[in-house]
Amino acid sequence: MLADAPDTSAQAGALSKDVHLQGTFLYELLDFIADELPRWRDDPERPYNAAETVLTEHLCDHLTSASRHAQGWDNLQFRSEAVDERRKERKIDIAPKPCGAIIYINGRRHTQYDCLLPIECKRLPTPKDKDRDEREYVITRNGSTGGIQRFKAGYHGSTYNLGAMIAYVQEETTAVWCNRISGWISELVKSAQPGWTAKDLLNLEHDDKTRHLAVFRSFHTREKGLQEIELRHLWVEMN
Repeated sequence: MLADAPDTSAQAGALSKDVHLQGTFLYELLDFIADELPRWRDDPERPYNAAETVLTEHLCDHLTSASRHAQGWDNLQFRSEAVDERRKERKIDIAPKPCGAIIYINGRRHTQYDCLLPIECKRLPTPKDKDRDEREYVITRNGSTGGIQRFKAGYHGSTYNLGAMIAYVQEETTAVWCNRISGWISELVKSAQPGWTAKDLLNLEHDDKTRHLAVFRSFHTREKGLQEIELRHLWVEMN
């Protein structure tokens, strides 16, 4: 019987391994996420839901599962609604974090509690509501809930020089939204909105018409002496 066995104690566990990576790892991570977006959208097991928070939660579920079966990505986890490391009152929609490893990127140390780069998610179009601004991917009239606006103001990712935005395109096409968002940014520049310049415009990097996936890049100066941030925009057509 167990009660008659000698008094012994045991401990099990393992230290996290140290992984040193080049800065290009973050771009490769964004490529991995972009490649998985159409697979997640087309997954027959994915419950249908149009709400941004649910879509983002389900995308994190998919990315975490996909990383377990993809060589070189099994030391990651994807968390939704993670607290920004500097602005504790702010939430990051998607935060990739180490899992079972301590990851160093260009000398910066990341544990399982640290976000590798911040990712904001938005629906296109913005849901209609009296308190919502149709330009929410870019900016809002009142408050600071605009996607690009949050990064420019340092409300998201103030300690990072690379971030990302994911657009769930639920109506119309990527081409339509590209023109519309370019128009909104151009209007901000033309009206001399403080801090906005032509540099904030999105530039197309890749357009996969077969998988209905597009990737854009933009660069943004920021307030309060923060370093410039580069954003990758990953757009997946959901309709």
